[in-house]
Amino acid sequence: MLKNFVNELKEFVMRGNVIDMAVGIIIGAAFGKIIDSLVKDVIMPPIGLLLGKVDFSNLYWQIAPRDTVYPTLQVAQEAGAVTINYGLFINTVISFFIVAIAVFMLIKMMNKLQNTIIKKEAATEEATTKECPYCFTTINIKATKCPNCTADLK
Repeated sequence: MLKNFVNELKEFVMRGNVIDMAVGIIIGAAFGKIIDSLVKDVIMPPIGLLLGKVDFSNLYWQIAPRDTVYPTLQVAQEAGAVTINYGLFINTVISFFIVAIAVFMLIKMMNKLQNTIIKKEAATEEATTKECPYCFTTINIKATKCPNCTADLK
C-alpha cells in the first residue's frame, strides 16, 4: 500500500505541469521579496517624507497595556504589548497593488505576443476553404458549385 502511494506520488510530481507550478511558486516568492523591498525601501520613505516624516512600518495602535506608551513598534512588540499594526498593513496593501499591476502588465504583454504569433501563423497558412457568397456556408476553395445551395461559383 505504501509502495503504491509512493509510486502514485512520484508519477504526480514528475508531471510537467507540477514542475512548472513549482518553478512558478519559487519565482513568485522571490518576486514577492523584491516587491516588499521596493515598497519598504524605495516607495514608502519618500511618501513618509512627503507626509511629514511618517514611517509607515512604525504606525501602530496599542491596545494593551494602556498605561505604557512605547516609542516604536519594535519596542512595543519586544515588551509584549498587544498592537494593531496598521502601518505594516498599508505597506502590504501597496505591495499587493504593485504585484497586481506587474502581473497585469505581464499577462497583457503575453496576450499581445500570443495574438501576434496566431496572426502570423494564420497569414502563412494557405486557405483551404472559402465562403459561398449566396448561402454563406464554408466550402472547399476549389469548388465551382456550392454543394449546399447549388449556386454556380466564379
